[in-house]
Order: sequence, then structure tokens, then C-alpha cells
Amino acid sequence: MAIAGLQGNEMAQPRVFAHDAAEVTPSDTVNIPGTETRGVCIYIGSVAGGTDIKVIMESGSTVTFKGVSAGSFLPILVTRVLSTGTTATDILALY
Repeated sequence: MAIAGLQGNEMAQPRVFAHDAAEVTPSDTVNIPGTETRGVCIYIGSVAGGTDIKVIMESGSTVTFKGVSAGSFLPILVTRVLSTGTTATDILALY
């Protein structure tokens, strides 16, 4: 039985810590670079404009996380942060 979010050899040796990070520009049409085969975790830098983040999960489902806090990590795997519905800013993708 495969574990969601882990594929191939990654099941035998899952990574727990990020080894790289990149700024995320929310987009309704463009995926986060490098998410063709696996999603990324998200860091929220600022909620001055609001506390919501709308994402497309690695599974393909769309979810809005409400009430996120500045300086928080979301332990989820996403392929896209949508601009429509996202009010949090200074978002980083953790690889």
C-alpha cells in the first residue's frame, strides 16, 4: 500500500527537512516550479493582508486554509498557490 505523498524510493527514505526554498508567486494558472512529480510544503511569511491561503494539493484537490499565522509552516504538499482566495503573502515553497 502506497503512502500518499510518497512515491518510489521516497517511501523507503522519506525526507523530513527542507533542502531548498523559493519564493512563491500565487497564480491561478501556473504551478510552483519543481512540482511535476511531488508537491512542496509552504511557509507563510506575512498575514498583514489577510490570513487565507488557497492551494491545489498534490492530489489535485483545491483547499482554502483559513486563519493561518505569520511565521507558520503548513505540513502539506501542494503544487500551486492560487492568487484568487489567497490573502497571506511572503510565501515560500520548501523543497
